[in-house]
Amino acid sequence: MPELPEVETVKRELERAVLGKKITEVLVRHPKVIREPAVAKFQQGLAGVTIKNILRKAKVLILELSSGKSLVIHLKMTGQLVYPGNGKASRVSFKLSDGKWLDFNDQRLFAELRLLDDWRKLKFIQGLGPEPFAISAEQFKTMLDAQKTKIKPLLMDQTFISGVGNLYAAEALFRAKIHPQRTANSLSDEEKTRLLKEIKDTLAEAIEHKGSSVDQYVQLSGRPGDYVKYHKVYDRAGKPCLVCKTPIKRISLASRGTYFCPKCQR
Repeated sequence: MPELPEVETVKRELERAVLGKKITEVLVRHPKVIREPAVAKFQQGLAGVTIKNILRKAKVLILELSSGKSLVIHLKMTGQLVYPGNGKASRVSFKLSDGKWLDFNDQRLFAELRLLDDWRKLKFIQGLGPEPFAISAEQFKTMLDAQKTKIKPLLMDQTFISGVGNLYAAEALFRAKIHPQRTANSLSDEEKTRLLKEIKDTLAEAIEHKGSSVDQYVQLSGRPGDYVKYHKVYDRAGKPCLVCKTPIKRISLASRGTYFCPKCQR
């Protein structure tokens, strides 16, 4: 699933490519991805509006429109936005005033499109925890103090911290030298401070390299993200740790594959 760096990459590229342009036509090839309103109202509500602003909240994209409504896009597992699109794989295509198409692709049909009067009232948005870049070291220590949950699943809990998923939780924990099965309240203050720093640094580096294309994620141009070659543990089971040469281990934790170095991470 695209995480904060991937969605932030697409958000920044959308700002450069489509901001200020008008949607002149909406072609729906598969209605399942449109969650609200009904397809006809979705199309009518988007025809002739201008894209005024583009936001990201956690893993969600929000296109604020001249009508006062917002197009909310949750990419989920395999959602993609491609511009200019060719329609070959699109579930929904938006024709813009420059004559080009913005394609929304989703191979597995898990993604969600919504046209809303007020995106702030969306239940998912209201339940989000703070984003990593908005948290201070002291806040993070307090947040972890009362948590008996294992640290890796906790970092993936969008109501606790938003935007971090399986991949970047694994990478940040490795860089912070913390075992993914440690309980959050077992971390020392020094470990908590180090972990927050590594979360922020990992996310910032991934954004710089346009995200990680480990599944279906692509940049707006359709090109893959470049951060995969900088992964330290994710999807490297059995390969030598880049620090100590111990084979990277994979376990199941909270029903997700978790990668870590059994020697470096304690």
